[in-house]
Amino acid sequence: MRLAALFLAAATAVVTALPAQAQLSVSEISRYLNSFRTAQAAFTQVNADGTISTGDLMISRPGRARFDYDPPNRGLVIAGGSQVAIFDPVSNTAPEQYPLSQTPLNLILREQVNLGSSGMVVRHGGDATQTAITLQDPQNPQYGNIELVFTPSPTTLRQWKITDDSGQQTTVILGDMRTGVGLGTAPFNIPVEMRRRGVGN
Repeated sequence: MRLAALFLAAATAVVTALPAQAQLSVSEISRYLNSFRTAQAAFTQVNADGTISTGDLMISRPGRARFDYDPPNRGLVIAGGSQVAIFDPVSNTAPEQYPLSQTPLNLILREQVNLGSSGMVVRHGGDATQTAITLQDPQNPQYGNIELVFTPSPTTLRQWKITDDSGQQTTVILGDMRTGVGLGTAPFNIPVEMRRRGVGN
């Protein structure tokens, strides 16, 4: 399944190894992720093949995200209605769709993020400048994992790296993220987007 290419990849520099002592605790990271339901940011994505894309991201928890890619890509990925849909900008065919529950991004799009769940945290480390935490679905580790990178004071999500079920990695680096923004539900409605594009069910 091409889940790595679905979601983003970030700048050419992947997070370097961090000291064992974490600056931000698991409970603080959980608190931060639960402190907002909507967010918007520009992003830079580094794909598994080394190519780089840019675009705009919208998040609306629970279960919704939208990645609009800039030209020349012009791609679109929507998570909504428990599905992930990949729209091809040059095709009039229906988008490829996958269950959101089978992607690591699902872990941070839940109604309530609880990183204290047994088996969810795979790695956790940091220093005074940044903290990295790697998560997986403890019931379905075969779906891959997501590494999140945060900076402190105030706690802010800066990037993530998804390793999908085939081992491919995609990194997404976020620009300044605005939280608590009004987004509505229409941007995350896959059937509405299909009708707008005139593609089949």
